[in-house]
Amino acid sequence: MILMVCVDDNGGMMFHRRRQSRDRRLVERILTLTQGSLLRMNAYSAALFSGHERKQICISEDFLQKAEPGTFCFVENVSILPYLDKIERIIRFRWNRVYPADQYFEISLETDGWRLMDSESFAGSSHPEIKMEVYEQ
Repeated sequence: MILMVCVDDNGGMMFHRRRQSRDRRLVERILTLTQGSLLRMNAYSAALFSGHERKQICISEDFLQKAEPGTFCFVENVSILPYLDKIERIIRFRWNRVYPADQYFEISLETDGWRLMDSESFAGSSHPEIKMEVYEQ
């Protein structure tokens, strides 16, 4: 699976069961990157994509279990630790700021053997810069 995740500079993902941000351009970028492919997520994350054409989105609470090689999975509020052996690539979007957080991304990319393969920055709708980083093992 190709894991997609949004974090702040400290790896924070959620605070009090709420996402840290709802950047419209980030959602558009994710839909463009996954165009022509299946994008799996749970119902909580699907709400982020409301108002957008969502043909490629498959919503289920056991989406990580169902993910096959090459399938994109957008993760916000579930643990990915049980599925580490299924992850082929990680696409991490960073807000380049620090928000309050009580749920963090569970993989330390820098120390767990992941290599940065590609990086680019783009302007978000609510963030002047969002960094997209692609990692592989």
